[in-house]
Amino acid sequence: MTMLASFLDSFVSKLPSLSTSDHASVVSLNLFVALLCACIVLGHLLEENRWMNESITALMIGLATGVVILLISNGKSSRLLVFSEDLFFIYLLPPIIFNAGFQVKKKQFFRNFVTIMLFGAIGTVISCTVITLGVTQFFKKLDIGTFDLGDYLAIGAIFAATDSVCTLQVLNQDETPLLYSLVFGEGVVNDATSVVVFNAIQSFDLTHLNHEAAFQLLGNFMYLFLLSTLLGVATGLISAYIIKKLYFGRHSTDREVALMMLMAYLSYMLAELFDLSGILTVFFCGIVMSHYTWHNVTESSRITTKHTFATLSFLAETFIFLYVGMDALDIDKWRSVSDSPGTSVAVSSILIGLLMLGRAAFVFPLSFLSNLVKKNESEKINFKMQVVIWWSGLMRGAVSMALAYNKFTSAGHTDLRGNAIMITSTITVCLFSTVVFGMLTKPLIRYLLPHQKATTSMLSDDNNTPKSIQIPLLDQDSFIEFAGNHNVPRPNSIRGFLTRPTRTVHYYWRQFDDSFMRPVFGGRGFVPFVPGSPTERDPPDLSRA
Repeated sequence: MTMLASFLDSFVSKLPSLSTSDHASVVSLNLFVALLCACIVLGHLLEENRWMNESITALMIGLATGVVILLISNGKSSRLLVFSEDLFFIYLLPPIIFNAGFQVKKKQFFRNFVTIMLFGAIGTVISCTVITLGVTQFFKKLDIGTFDLGDYLAIGAIFAATDSVCTLQVLNQDETPLLYSLVFGEGVVNDATSVVVFNAIQSFDLTHLNHEAAFQLLGNFMYLFLLSTLLGVATGLISAYIIKKLYFGRHSTDREVALMMLMAYLSYMLAELFDLSGILTVFFCGIVMSHYTWHNVTESSRITTKHTFATLSFLAETFIFLYVGMDALDIDKWRSVSDSPGTSVAVSSILIGLLMLGRAAFVFPLSFLSNLVKKNESEKINFKMQVVIWWSGLMRGAVSMALAYNKFTSAGHTDLRGNAIMITSTITVCLFSTVVFGMLTKPLIRYLLPHQKATTSMLSDDNNTPKSIQIPLLDQDSFIEFAGNHNVPRPNSIRGFLTRPTRTVHYYWRQFDDSFMRPVFGGRGFVPFVPGSPTERDPPDLSRA
């Protein structure tokens, strides 16, 4: 600890002289790289801990580091601890969302697609409405400044955004496939919906709100959702076609990997350029790339891309929580509300209560509606799973903070007392929900689902995802084709289609995919295996795990 203090002291002592030089960024990068290493080591040591996970570990290290820096500098170097929404949305969020789509088990995701959309889109709107109505009633009774309808709606959108990064760390995709797919899918759609609703509120003239404006808002959301999805799909297909036709792996594996990474990032930046939802775009780009592009590259490129995307996502997640923890102690924001700490605590408590109520307002009713149309008991969401879904979505994180900074600050600064209270309250809610709810999520899941194992057979596992590269491709293809041709019932009537819509759609999609898409864009079973290196000329070792 003494070495860490002296290390930080030497950094902080240089801040006054470095504040106007390029070396200030070098100091910050050195500090963050060292802290990232500490997060990885401590996260590994605490992996089996009942209460801790990697998100909470990084958050606590960020808080501790912020305290040390503030003590050493006497509160004068708080500008080093500024949260940047541009850094979050442009550099940190894309690799996390892309890897989620790249690694997802597509069959489980699309099998529950309707329920995911209910939770992620409609549920987010319900939660936003509940929070907006609540803050409208309670905040008027508190002396926190003057807010208009647009501010209240923005607050609803800010706190309707769940923290999908932290949530997914407490669930296992193989042990609880249905639960994981619902929480995971809802988290992605929720983030996209929250950002779209927030941007729509910012751009709309709410002084003349009527039925026409409401329908225009709904149409704008559908427009953004569909175009963002199509852009992600198109970018993924273009990457698959280019790699299939040119087959870079014959000459350079590095070019294959570089092209996949650049095309993935290009999809996100194109969405931002055209004012679409980059989250949805890069997510569906990841799904398409894992379905087509990933099977067009050499075996060494498959292994490289799988671990590269996972590593970038892991580092981005760790950096976000470390960053949030350090920025939480920015002295300027807390100085603005130091004269009324009771008001800040009251606002934070109200927001926590409203986000719990808003989440309950859609999880249980929509789960009931979803269960009504499902015939198979194994696909229904039982009450214990509903409680887990409700609880695991109570955490708030960097998305909420980034939106709050966008709304209530200018370049990281705020001079208005009401805006400062909202910023500090957002930080308090994010810290409290991540630490308290996050620490209790793992014990809660173990209590409610003590011996939950995968209830689906091997046929339901998505064996053509990047996670299954150990399985020989020929055996894998034969096994899945057998499943697709024999175990998917064909409807013989309209009634059969309505009672088995997901499986029916999946069957016809497989027919279309095999007949038209894969011959053009490649994919599993449609690209001849050409060794990319001498080590790949050896036949696959069936005994390898």
